[in-house]
Amino acid sequence: MLRSFPRYALLLMLAVAFPAFAPDALAREIPNHTPTFVHRGKDMGAENPSRTIRIKVFLQKRNPDQLQSLIEDLHDPYSPNFRRWLTPEEFKTRFGATAADVAAVERHLTGYGLAIVSTDANNLAVNAQGAVADVQRAFHVQLHRFEVNGDVVRANTGNPVVDEPAGAPVSAVGGLSEIMAKPHHLRAVDAGGKAFEPIPLESLGPDGLVFSSQCFRDAQSVILNGAPPTTATYSGLLYGADIANATPGTLPPCAYQPGEVQTAYKLKDLYAQGLDGTGQTIVVVDAFGSTTIEQDLARFSEAYGLPAARLTVVGTVVPATNSLIAGLATETTLDLEWAHAVAPGASLVLVVAPSPTLGDLNAAVQLAVDRQLGNVISNSYGAPEILFDAADPDLAATESMFAQAAAQGISVHYSSGDDGDFSNVLGPGITTVSYPASSPLTTAIGGTSLAIRPDLSVDFQTGWGNNLTRLSLGTPGGANDPVVPPSNDPAAGLGFQAGSGGGTSGIFGKPRFQRRQYGDFRLVPDISWLADPFTGVEILQTIISGGRPVVAVGVVGGTSLACPMFSALWAIAAQAAGGPIGQAARSVYELNGRAIADVKAFSPSTNVSGVIQTPNGTLAESADDLSAPLFNQRRFVSALRQGASTSWFNLSFGTDSSLVVRNGWDNVTGLGTPNAPEFVSSLACPTPGQK
Repeated sequence: MLRSFPRYALLLMLAVAFPAFAPDALAREIPNHTPTFVHRGKDMGAENPSRTIRIKVFLQKRNPDQLQSLIEDLHDPYSPNFRRWLTPEEFKTRFGATAADVAAVERHLTGYGLAIVSTDANNLAVNAQGAVADVQRAFHVQLHRFEVNGDVVRANTGNPVVDEPAGAPVSAVGGLSEIMAKPHHLRAVDAGGKAFEPIPLESLGPDGLVFSSQCFRDAQSVILNGAPPTTATYSGLLYGADIANATPGTLPPCAYQPGEVQTAYKLKDLYAQGLDGTGQTIVVVDAFGSTTIEQDLARFSEAYGLPAARLTVVGTVVPATNSLIAGLATETTLDLEWAHAVAPGASLVLVVAPSPTLGDLNAAVQLAVDRQLGNVISNSYGAPEILFDAADPDLAATESMFAQAAAQGISVHYSSGDDGDFSNVLGPGITTVSYPASSPLTTAIGGTSLAIRPDLSVDFQTGWGNNLTRLSLGTPGGANDPVVPPSNDPAAGLGFQAGSGGGTSGIFGKPRFQRRQYGDFRLVPDISWLADPFTGVEILQTIISGGRPVVAVGVVGGTSLACPMFSALWAIAAQAAGGPIGQAARSVYELNGRAIADVKAFSPSTNVSGVIQTPNGTLAESADDLSAPLFNQRRFVSALRQGASTSWFNLSFGTDSSLVVRNGWDNVTGLGTPNAPEFVSSLACPTPGQK
């Protein structure tokens, strides 16, 4: 919880710490515009006054009270307005600001030396840029740099003030502060937590394009011998395909390719009906993009027998000059390749944001909405909701954008995050959800783990959440000394590894579509799909190897995988329906019970347990003991995993920090995973009151 102070005391402290620029006599303060992290982040000093920054001034909507009721009607099968979506021009006419208000704001900005870049097509925002010094004068604020969760970001130290007559129509000012969004993809890692690097295709040999789809092998026993008389015997399911001629720990133990996922999730049943996304467009928003995405996507399609992809790139792609940009190139590759893998007939549009700040990413989403680039927008990133409060200007402006998308029939999707309840990021006992996934106007996509049989049918699914426990040290000389007792020390990279984001919003009240769920606030996620990198998928990406570019295969997961996959399925549903079907979250809670498979927690008899003989006696280690910390989860899957050399680990599935898989909706998987044929048919021909 954030500490609260009396408002007068807080204002006094801010006035002393950050002397304000004096506004004109006729001016309006824009309230609740000082970010919460200003009061608890480390102040790194004033921003460079000559630095050029972008700002976005949001204007008040006309008829705002009508918009929410309109959105409800558009998604209500009983309403005569059901799916009668507005065009962007109709939205502007009904809800956009007047030309006079836009002109007043533009005059204010240019009067302080700022350059007008554009006005949003909906007439609800003016985009400008200029030197920090001019921005400070225009809004009578000071801009400082603050360290927040390891990032150094810009923020205004007090509320902005806008001179009249421009002040009256202004609803929010974006760009004064920054919040960094984190991409939600994870590479497959070895048992020591080191990510497997992509492997050049030319190094794999004729049969090396794909890894095994069999992530689990039959239960067996492993005997670990230490200094006599210490011996440990562990028995249980074995994780990791038997990769011929591979040293343990050197290659990803398993990964799925498109055909295997298509079969497991019955997507091929849709393709047989001619439903593959043809005629639809999936919009993907990413920061920086990838300079090799066109050729990588083409090679991916060729390698896996998919139709050639139709890709349009909007915005400027940035060459990878550091690890952040390179990581977001991987994100771009994952998003587009796996949207294409699920809906191979759909067109793809990549909208590139110039940075991973939420403001720049929002601008990319707004462009897609204004231009109606597609009926579904996939976003695989987010930030802890605790960084915002209910009056935050960035949040208010973002919600306004999502309302426009909902009115136009566009479904905006966000991955729910890879950090479970965020306590591993924010500190013990501090939990939150990811925003914008927590917005009631978006659809939050969580994650699962998947095991498939040799015939490619689903063996089991769990909620995605992994814990790792060290069972033996392992040495190059061949000894496999057992660790007594087994260790899950987080300081050594053990314990909770990653898991589907979820929980209860601290800002947004319960939306109508979740009326059957518990509590009074928005719950995350809504639905889920494959995300666990330990049961991950293959991507093809150009990397630099030996000083030259080569195409390589990598194994990735994260809710960044689940989100584009679900977005692609939503495009297929729109194809079946003959047009846009609106915000997914407003429909999935009303579908019949066959449309979504409830992911249920279970514990197989093959979970790992052990017996340790020591000089002081015998220790019995149950499956619960070895997979801790379990918090409230008591049903899960665990398996033995061999690391590099002779080390051994216990790896659990379905152990997602404090989040728990339950029957029905839960905060790990939402409603569950789509049963593709029934899911699409239910959406194509909705029946009022399906549940």
